[in-house]
Amino acid sequence: MKAIADGSHPPAPIQKLMGFELVEAGEGRTLFRSVPGPQHLNPIGTVHGGFAATLLDSCMGAAVHTTCAEGEGYSTLEVKFNLVRPITPETGEVLAEGHVVHRGRRVSTAEGTLKSASDGKLLAHGTTTCMILTPDAG
Repeated sequence: MKAIADGSHPPAPIQKLMGFELVEAGEGRTLFRSVPGPQHLNPIGTVHGGFAATLLDSCMGAAVHTTCAEGEGYSTLEVKFNLVRPITPETGEVLAEGHVVHRGRRVSTAEGTLKSASDGKLLAHGTTTCMILTPDAG
């Protein structure tokens, strides 16, 4: 995750497709940024909820990933999010921050927030449960 954030490793393909970037990664925490645009709009003229869902899923899952040892991975078991304000292209830059809440041997939970970069207003928030995958898990 740190290598993606510092540019020494390529980003995940979803980042290019959706137009977001990982800007910070530390133990149990990540921060992504994006700017919603017309390509993210749904038929009623607001940014599709999948934009927020993807950013939240990414920041929370990546936060879990930062806790994995070499050879370990993770898989999302459950993800939930709430949209609390409409997002439009006029919202401008948004920041998605993920934090690990619990890291066990086989299960990890994390939470995330999506906020407007200009005023810090909460746009959406979520939680995830991830299974830790180890080479010995068979």
